[in-house]
Amino acid sequence: MEGYVTKEIEIGGRKLSLETGRFAKQASGAVMVRYADTLVLATVVAAENMVEGTDFLPLSVEYREKTAAAGKIPGGFIKREGRPNEKEILSARLIDRPIRPLFAKEWRYETQIVTTVFSFDGENDGDVLGAIGASAALMVSDIPFEGPIAEVRVGRIEGQYVINPLVSQLEKCDMDLTVAGTEDSIVMVEGEAKEISESEMIAALEFAHKHIKEIVALQKEFASLVDKKKREVKKAEANEALVEDVKSLSKERISKLNREVLKKAERSERSKKIKEDVLLALAEKYPEQEDAIEAILHDLDRDDMRQMILKEGRRLDGRGYKDVRPITCEVGLLPRTHGSALFTRGETQSLTSVTLGTKLDEQTIDGLLPESSKRFMLHYNFPSYSVGEVGRMSGPGRREIGHGNLAERALKGLVSGEKEFPYTVRVVSDILESNGSSSMATVCAGSLALMDAGVPVAKSVAGIAMGLIKESDDVAVLTDILGNEDHLGDMDFKVAGTRDGITAFQMDIKIKGISFDIMTRALAQAKEGRAHILGIMEQSISEPRKELSQFAPRMTSMKIPVDMIGAVIGPGGKVIKNIVQQTGAEVNIEDDGSVVIAAVSAESSDKAREMIERLVEMPEVGKVYKGTVKRLMDFGAFVEFLPGKEGLLHISQIDHRRVNKVEDVFKVGDEVEVKLMEVDDMGRYNLSRKVLIENSNPQAQEEEMHSQRHHDDRPRRSNRR
Repeated sequence: MEGYVTKEIEIGGRKLSLETGRFAKQASGAVMVRYADTLVLATVVAAENMVEGTDFLPLSVEYREKTAAAGKIPGGFIKREGRPNEKEILSARLIDRPIRPLFAKEWRYETQIVTTVFSFDGENDGDVLGAIGASAALMVSDIPFEGPIAEVRVGRIEGQYVINPLVSQLEKCDMDLTVAGTEDSIVMVEGEAKEISESEMIAALEFAHKHIKEIVALQKEFASLVDKKKREVKKAEANEALVEDVKSLSKERISKLNREVLKKAERSERSKKIKEDVLLALAEKYPEQEDAIEAILHDLDRDDMRQMILKEGRRLDGRGYKDVRPITCEVGLLPRTHGSALFTRGETQSLTSVTLGTKLDEQTIDGLLPESSKRFMLHYNFPSYSVGEVGRMSGPGRREIGHGNLAERALKGLVSGEKEFPYTVRVVSDILESNGSSSMATVCAGSLALMDAGVPVAKSVAGIAMGLIKESDDVAVLTDILGNEDHLGDMDFKVAGTRDGITAFQMDIKIKGISFDIMTRALAQAKEGRAHILGIMEQSISEPRKELSQFAPRMTSMKIPVDMIGAVIGPGGKVIKNIVQQTGAEVNIEDDGSVVIAAVSAESSDKAREMIERLVEMPEVGKVYKGTVKRLMDFGAFVEFLPGKEGLLHISQIDHRRVNKVEDVFKVGDEVEVKLMEVDDMGRYNLSRKVLIENSNPQAQEEEMHSQRHHDDRPRRSNRR
């Protein structure tokens, strides 16, 4: 087959193969990645014409999972794949983040990477394969790319690191780390862990990089066999005269502004004024050069800020490298939520609420894996007003989903299990202000709000964002970075955890890579900052409240025999629906007979529990029951004394006095207290009411009973004849 190339190596005991020349041949580049029986097709296409007037890379990345890949048909009414789900969005971000920094600065052609899972073996996830495939597709395309990169997942089972652990192995792992890198260094990290140390994390990254280098070498050899000619990227020619004129008008003002301690809004206004003045002064001499002038101003600001940090040890807000901005914490602000907290760090603020729900509130997760449920959810919202802008109010974007997932991973491992705390928990973080890491503010606010709600969390969790300024051998690691330090810096490294270890982390870099020495330094500095923040948080609340909010549902657990589950549910759910309707409580029954009753009031919960207990209760001779008259006969009344169980209340057992007609005492629907006297050989229940009534005339009653027995015997003898 013309143009067909394939290469393979063994990674983690399974074959990893790359193939091109058979699929999607009209794309700029297309590679099918296979790992065991999981196959992911990665394609890349770039437009022929440059997008004019843009100052950013027009790159879009998609990751899609076909349900047919796992032999499934999509659920729901519409039987086809729809908009990307959360898993697909997070996987697309794992591809986008390590690849984006490796495009040439001048590349302005609209570029799209599409990765599609066409086969899934149930054990090998396609997300890291999508990143490998995207890199390989770029390498065999005509698109200039300073790669390749490779991506792997690292787990640890009983102290042993595992490369690309199987889905079934991840449940046993105390870390789940996704690492992307080049031949020389790490470029992206994302993951969660069960309070691991900084040294353990570095060891995991080194373990990952060893395998990354093998996959990078595979891609290089693979690309050399294809030997595709790359497009030329035209380097922008600097207008030296323009650069000098912009410098003379702005450099001193920019330098002075960077050394003033200002709020974000005021700094933005002052920067805007400098730009306007320069544009106005140069409008006549350099017509239609606004974009070029703005780019020069941006570079001057970037260079001055970086040199100020490296040479003077001074940051934009006057802090030192390790200083954390002022922090305030408040809990219990929102009276009708089940828990709430306001966390403010500098000009970053998160208002977070916690809602406790029942089993019915769990989120159903459907995808390539078997359907599952999720009982802990964290949702992050970033409205445009938080940065003083006007924007569309729509659903969460990819950034919001990514930040929410990172904060969720940081907190979920500290929440007690379902047996100890049978609630569904939803945490919602609304960012009210932003100048710095709002995802790490969400971790802090989420931890405070969970404790305020009385959720049994083992420890407080805090998060902090680290930055990096690197020029040759000059390096500055910054604690608690500002928005400008993130934008003009080289790294954004977010670390969340307790005093005892790391629970979640995320790193992105804008340069080609950083050394393990720098990462070790950043992690140590992050630990110091995290401890500082935890100390402030614990002054507001240091352990979960003993009582839940009065507005939170109360959970009551009980156990019923497995063979009685059907009786409680009833045909078509009729019985359990009736319990819910009458009590206002929610009732959930598991296959093992575990029952969880959720109700806001104790009265509602007790009533539901009583109704269920009566449904499963076994009749006990000698016990008194409150029953309901169901049928009237000449010889007595049939009384339902337990749900679905009727017994005969003989006319002679109604009262001590003689009863001529049952209708004289009862009508259908009457409630009556009865005692179960016996269960006969045929399993029939005989009841008595009169044994519960005090006898005022025993002699008269004895005569009456003798007469009634004589009267009752005659028809039975007659029937025998």
